[in-house]
Parts: sequence; C-alpha cells; structure tokens
Amino acid sequence: MWLSNDLFRSVVASTPLVSIDLVVRNAQGECLLGQRLNRPAKGNWFVPGGRILKNETLDTAFNRLTLEELGRAYQRDDARLLGVYEHFYADSVFGDTEQAPNTHYVVLGYQLILPEGEALPLPHAQHGAYRWWPLSEMQTHELVHANTRAYLAALR
Repeated sequence: MWLSNDLFRSVVASTPLVSIDLVVRNAQGECLLGQRLNRPAKGNWFVPGGRILKNETLDTAFNRLTLEELGRAYQRDDARLLGVYEHFYADSVFGDTEQAPNTHYVVLGYQLILPEGEALPLPHAQHGAYRWWPLSEMQTHELVHANTRAYLAALR
C-alpha cells in the first residue's frame, strides 16, 4: 500500500516509520553497503533496507525487501534478528528545508549471511554503487553512516 506524496509527508511529519535493515555479509565476513541516492542519508554508505507497508506481515516484508534491495528474495528465517534500532534524521525524502519534516525510523535489523560464492543481482534504484566492506573499515570510514555502524556491536 503506497501513499500519495501529501499523505506520506503527513505520516513522516507525525509518526515513526517502521522498517527492516538488511545487514548482508559474505563468506569472508564483509558487509554489503550501498551508497544512498535518496534522502535521508543521501550520499552515505548504508545497509540495504526499507519500510514495512500497512497490513504487510514481517515475513512478507522481508521477502519483498530482499527482492527489491538485493535482487533476490530471501525468507526471514534465513536471517538472524540483530535487534531493534532507532534512526533519527534531520531531513527526509521531502528535502532538508525548514518546511520539510525530519524522519524517525524504528528499525528491525536482520543479519543475512550469503553462502560462499553466491552473487547478488543488485538493483540501483536506491543505491548508486555497492561495495563489500571489512567491518574494521566500516567502523572508521566517515561516509559509512552512524546508523549503519550501530549494527557492528551486534556482529561481534
């Protein structure tokens, strides 16, 4: 269920959004990050993920989001729940002016470990580039968003 821009703007201004973040790791332990094309966190390296839709079960949302964000559908029981996180942004998809609402997400972080040699047909709707990151480099790189670095504690 997608909302009109006006209605979605009102929702963003009034309530937290609920989403799933996908902390995808390869057999070497590296983490997949994409460089975001859209607000919030535009230009930063971030884990894939997205909003849960109204009346969408967690299992259906996970399946849809993995297909949309990774190019391949996975089941939620293929992953491990890392925890519940809060993300706060001064901007939103509607911009960064005083008239634009800020964004608050309640995020379910899931770790998904890919089997050795499995490649993903990564789409480029949300991320302009993708890269596999060693965890130590994620911790210190200034363009890896702090909300992405927050998952590192659960991975150790």
